[in-house]
Amino acid sequence: MNETLQTISRRFSCRDYEGRLPEREKLEAIALAAVQSPSAMNRQPWQVLVITNKSLIEEMDAEGMRILAEAEDKSTYERFMERGGTLFYNAPCMYLILKKPGTDLDTGIVSENISLAASSLGLDNVICGMAAIPFNGSKGDEFKKKVGISDGWEFGMAVLVGYGKTKKDPHTPDISKIRYIE
Repeated sequence: MNETLQTISRRFSCRDYEGRLPEREKLEAIALAAVQSPSAMNRQPWQVLVITNKSLIEEMDAEGMRILAEAEDKSTYERFMERGGTLFYNAPCMYLILKKPGTDLDTGIVSENISLAASSLGLDNVICGMAAIPFNGSKGDEFKKKVGISDGWEFGMAVLVGYGKTKKDPHTPDISKIRYIE
């Protein structure tokens, strides 16, 4: 099996980080892999923000957990509490993908490139749509200003990256989902 397929097969969603920031060269290589993603008609309708400001990540985490705690349906909040009580799992780095409206598919491709690049460099990661929560809450405009989200751009996806405290096996692929039409 080639190196790319090995990276894909061993990747897992990490939800428990040491908090130690990865080396700058690795962060830059991942950011480059992000913007090398393909896009429809090569429009590249994204911006990639590499957030390593731990206090900002923690502030967004606390706001997201507050919002979940106040929600009528407590199931999501309870799930995060069972996983350690944080939205971002003590990750030291967040790749925040901004998008132009209507470009969800391109955002998905960018997040996958980030995830696989991080895994290939020995870093653990999780694709995190829940990072939208702080940007949509009462402090949303404040967070948008802090990270530099300007008009015409919106939250697309986030990928949390760092060194995991624990390793786990990747999910078992369900090969019954594959069909060949010949």
